[in-house]
Amino acid sequence: MPLVVSQMADAHPGPRPAFDDALNECIEECVACFQACVACADACMAEPDIASLVKCMQTDLNCSDVCAATASVLSRRTSADLTVLREAVETCLASCAACAEECELHAAHHEHCRVCAEVCRRCEQACRRLLAALPASG
Repeated sequence: MPLVVSQMADAHPGPRPAFDDALNECIEECVACFQACVACADACMAEPDIASLVKCMQTDLNCSDVCAATASVLSRRTSADLTVLREAVETCLASCAACAEECELHAAHHEHCRVCAEVCRRCEQACRRLLAALPASG
């Protein structure tokens, strides 16, 4: 069964942009990262060493919010503003990189942090691919 992102892209009556594959991949990774970061923050709250995970929870929650907003902006295909898309994706990339870096510090002791870091790195790479595929602003 195709992913919902692709199904919705196929159902959209407007033209498909040249960067459609990278766009769809980025939306999918943003949604996955949103979920992983929320789940990681929640798991951190359940850990006995919660005080050592405060920064991790903060980066998780920031990243989840940024990923959700980015997926939302990228999902609006009609009259998309490339400057806004680029800025959103750049912010998402930075947030994912910061979250992955923080989660990697805890990955040896907390499986949820290891998984979250991997998902953040995938989203970071999807953001890089989309940025490379977007036409120049102007």
